Amino acid sequence: MKNQVQSIFDLTKPELAVYLQRIGQPRFRVDQIWQWLYRALVNDPDRMYNLPKDLQQRLAEDFIFHPVEEIQQVVSADQRTYKGLFRLQDGQTVEAVLMLYAQRRTVCLSSQVGCAMGCAFCATGQMGFMRNLTVGEIVDQVLCFARRVAAQGEALTNLVFMGMGEPLANYPAVWAAVERFHDPTGFDLGARRMTISTVGLVKGIRKLATESLPVNLAVSLHAPQDTLRQELIPIAGPRYPIAEIMAAVREYIAITNRRVSFEYALMRDKNDSLEQAQDLADLLKGLLCHVNLIPLNPTPGSPWQPTPQPQADAFREVLTRNGIPATMRVRRGIEIQAGCGQLWSKDLKGENSLLQPVLGRKMSPSATG
Repeated sequence: MKNQVQSIFDLTKPELAVYLQRIGQPRFRVDQIWQWLYRALVNDPDRMYNLPKDLQQRLAEDFIFHPVEEIQQVVSADQRTYKGLFRLQDGQTVEAVLMLYAQRRTVCLSSQVGCAMGCAFCATGQMGFMRNLTVGEIVDQVLCFARRVAAQGEALTNLVFMGMGEPLANYPAVWAAVERFHDPTGFDLGARRMTISTVGLVKGIRKLATESLPVNLAVSLHAPQDTLRQELIPIAGPRYPIAEIMAAVREYIAITNRRVSFEYALMRDKNDSLEQAQDLADLLKGLLCHVNLIPLNPTPGSPWQPTPQPQADAFREVLTRNGIPATMRVRRGIEIQAGCGQLWSKDLKGENSLLQPVLGRKMSPSATG
């Protein structure tokens, strides 16, 4: 980085104000720059035409305006899912996904390079953990996709922290990104349109319950018993037993009065029996919650296969019969390895997909969603 200065997107608005005051700029420049970055989605100071030339030059010298660079992209056959490979300043790479629905434009973004949770059915978990992303690296993934949909006269509607990494293990940067996206003077996305996923980091869940912005919480459960869950999510074990996770979730609901989503990847003959469905229903009974059932997405090296649809439907029926709301998640972008658990920082050319730049192309919305 130039002069070891962070990217412009790492700065909070007060920090930007301090910088501008230090170099002798008037206070109103803060709002101008902020709106260029987060409202107009401009990441080149030379294009901030209402700034004086000397300030444009100083910004270009002092800050990085491209903390992530999209170097490759794959597009699903139906052109409703776009996965980007982003290179960071230190050469590391992460993936993020744009999903198009009839009424929604959703980005699934990453919070870490790799992941330390070690989920046996998740490609990212098999990478191991490299490092946390900075707030600027998290934010710029979204801004890259925001510029793309803006070129079509559209805007992003939803963000899900469900990409690479465990968001609550990088809590400070993730929450700073949430605040940045929510800021009504900038990106201005409603908090209820953002979802943070976790495998069950108890302290993070409890901290999230105390925050002022009502973001959504999703807990990746995947098993109703500790023994099986530890096999699927090795870090779960004694560190995050189900009883402690559920206690934290109940506390979260009591404080926020917000519904919690539970993610459950259905694996054939592993966690998809009707007895396990009943155990899950018993575990969740009485909670303000919803279950997202996800037939397992294929990943290299995983020994498990997705549950066949008839068995998945029967599993869901047990939940609904017990009063637990449950839906089967529509699988998106599976053939380009863009589904839940499929993200892996790598060259995308080897994937069975269409590799192309899409800026300027008309995006095709889904018929449903």
